[in-house]
Amino acid sequence: MRQVFLYRDEDGYWIAECPSLRGCVSQGETKEIALTNIKEAINGYIKALEEDNIPIPLENFEALLVAI
Repeated sequence: MRQVFLYRDEDGYWIAECPSLRGCVSQGETKEIALTNIKEAINGYIKALEEDNIPIPLENFEALLVAI
């Protein structure tokens, strides 16, 4: 299980980012498409690490909402 951030870019696309897997980012025209795409990206990322015998980073990211 991985945490994912979802946010809109300046063009209106949804960006999905998995912070515990550095550089694992995807996008989509809708939230649903972005989520489908990031799941695929996470699976591919982990598979590539396994194939290269590289340790898979633990899920250690914590998100906080800060009111200003």
